[in-house]
Amino acid sequence: MELFSFLRGRVQICASIWFWIVLLFMLQNSRGTASASTYLIGLGSYDITGPAADVNMMGYANSEQIASGVHFRLRARTFIVAEPQGNRVVFVNLDACMASQLVKMKVIERLKARYGNLYTENNVAISGIHTHAGPGGYLQYVVYIVTSLGFVRQSFDALVDGIEQCIIQAHENLRPGSVFVNKGQLLNTGVNRSPSAYLNNPASERNKYKYNVDTEMALLKFVDNEWGPVGSFNWFATHGTSMSRTNSLISGDNKGAAARFMEDWFEENNSGSGASPIKKEKIPRRVSNIIPSMRKKYDKLIDLAATFQSSGGRHATRLLSVVRRVRSDSRQADKPRFVSAFCQTNCGDVSPNVLGAFCTDTGLPCDFNQSTCNGKNELCYGRGPGYPDEFESTRIIGDRQFRKAVDLFNGASEQLNGKVDYRHTFKDFSKLEVTLPKQGGGNEVIKTCPAAMGFGFAAGTTDGPGAFDFRQGDNKGNAFWRLVRNVLKTPSKEQIDCQKPKPILLDTGEMKEPYDWAPSILPIQILRIGQLVILSVPGEFTTMAGRRLRDAVRTVLTSGGQFNNNIHVVIAGLTNTYSQYITTLEEYEVQRYEGASTLYGPHTLSAYIQQFQKLAESLLSGNQVDAGPQPPDLLDKQISLLTPVVVDGTPLGVKFGDVNTDIPANSTFKKGDMTTVTFWSACPRNDLMTEGTFALVEILKDKDTWIPVYDDDDFCLRFIWGRPWKLSTRSHATIEWRIPQSVVSGVYRIRHFGAAKSLLGSIQHFTGTSRAFVVV
Repeated sequence: MELFSFLRGRVQICASIWFWIVLLFMLQNSRGTASASTYLIGLGSYDITGPAADVNMMGYANSEQIASGVHFRLRARTFIVAEPQGNRVVFVNLDACMASQLVKMKVIERLKARYGNLYTENNVAISGIHTHAGPGGYLQYVVYIVTSLGFVRQSFDALVDGIEQCIIQAHENLRPGSVFVNKGQLLNTGVNRSPSAYLNNPASERNKYKYNVDTEMALLKFVDNEWGPVGSFNWFATHGTSMSRTNSLISGDNKGAAARFMEDWFEENNSGSGASPIKKEKIPRRVSNIIPSMRKKYDKLIDLAATFQSSGGRHATRLLSVVRRVRSDSRQADKPRFVSAFCQTNCGDVSPNVLGAFCTDTGLPCDFNQSTCNGKNELCYGRGPGYPDEFESTRIIGDRQFRKAVDLFNGASEQLNGKVDYRHTFKDFSKLEVTLPKQGGGNEVIKTCPAAMGFGFAAGTTDGPGAFDFRQGDNKGNAFWRLVRNVLKTPSKEQIDCQKPKPILLDTGEMKEPYDWAPSILPIQILRIGQLVILSVPGEFTTMAGRRLRDAVRTVLTSGGQFNNNIHVVIAGLTNTYSQYITTLEEYEVQRYEGASTLYGPHTLSAYIQQFQKLAESLLSGNQVDAGPQPPDLLDKQISLLTPVVVDGTPLGVKFGDVNTDIPANSTFKKGDMTTVTFWSACPRNDLMTEGTFALVEILKDKDTWIPVYDDDDFCLRFIWGRPWKLSTRSHATIEWRIPQSVVSGVYRIRHFGAAKSLLGSIQHFTGTSRAFVVV
């Protein structure tokens, strides 16, 4: 009996062990199934910097803001999420002021020629970050290209080419993977620049929210099954106006800076299975593994540097600029490059100039209601956190977004699961019927209006004031400017009544010469990835307008039973085309800048909400929607008055690339110092150096090998170009390097790459090199 009992006990123990082994195996399999990838994911990135000279910048509508160099390069970044045997969606984020209807048309034409109907206007969204420091001239409507002297083909082509290439990259990178979502609060990165308009919203509505700007950042984390994390996209509301209207260097502003910081952080810190926390004492670098260790005897470094004098200009190939750039594909491993995008959302009334708006003459705060100083708008400017240094303000606001994105990225655990789907339609917002509830009960049908801009539009904002005697909050206008307006187009009584209480300064929707001044047919689009829904809006929603739109769509989706309360609704602003601002009815009544720039009348927001609700309903039902009327293709009608580059020249005995002002001999610099060198150069429009660089910092490794460490895609390096006078054939390129705190001591030199145009029209590429110097 004892033996039998012993054996029976052993059998029970073994059975129990096997039970737990099997159960553990099943649980592991169950967890694996729950977190297994349900999508194919692919990411891509490509240079869209465009012409860095002579072209007016898009955003401030300041005709004197002409590009003359590069702060850091602009990029198009994209993700594709696809069901293995089903739908797919494409989202493209541009380091540009906004998307362009014409650009999207031509991109879709190219994609259809390459992939058939795989990528169409329905499932591709193209969005801008709203930097005000990128080249203009790429939109097709007159009012948006007046200050750029019409259409700029180089700006347009750079965008179309770059978007196409980044989508091709993402398509070719499609692999099984997962997408995770995370959200968090980010403070002190935006303030409401029209608080008086916001206060006109109902108190009961305002009381629902702690702040008068949205403080939530929503982030997607893309994880490849084999490689691990390969990218992130996030949406957060703050304007791309840290760089002022006097800046002339191409820049991605605070969001472009944040993207560069995060991509470099990941490349430097990624260990293959995750990412490391931020090193708070410095902006991260990605080249520390190729830089030699610190040498103790600086006198030997100085002696070594003295053996490398400036080389003088010499012929080069364009390829040299591409392969020498720090992030050259020739030095990229097989693993896909990490792509991080900082996208725009409902930023309409949100400024990054968080210190507030002050009068430049007195230093006192500007008038609260009209943002004026002694009745004048020209002296009222917002101040960024690095005031008076706008580059520092850009870095700080970018850094705050970057650090929050890293926190969300590292903590992202909610996986997106479910359908990939989309809906898209075109609607004519110049005469769209909108059903609204009446105060006494029942409904009424109203119509939106042809586009028009009010007097408050010309006053500008505290980020970039207007001119003359215009003021924000002007709901009357004045006789003189009405007379000027009538020379262009006198609005009809019907239009005046439709737009009330906006006094019409420019009746752009009814101005058709030499072609359309403003859009009327707008794209409305929803993208779905599991429990995430992206609302593609072709304009700038204010804070409260965005909240109302998100809430309306969320209500529709959660009432259908397919989504629970954990649904994530994100607004992607400035997407697919541009139609200026969208305010609430109450904000419209105040007629500050945003209300005066709400084109289609007081019920513009209601029209958007109605149309997005219909798309949301069609997502639930599975029904398709009508394509709607096609917008015009105005490419053949475009007019360009920008003078082409005729010829480049240098003084007798001087070659392109020769140093004009060199680094002083035997120079030693410390971290934080600025080094400057000037070269004889040529117009950057001769070659945009796409995926290349105009400027390069190299460090000496061993005794004769120079390693690229910084280029004009880096925040710390500035390429500044200019002529001594407007029509001169001669020009200079000044390269400024603010030495980062993270730099390694050693011997450095600065190089310039360029391209000159001869009288016969041929292009000659060149390079020049400064004297070597020591950083300690």
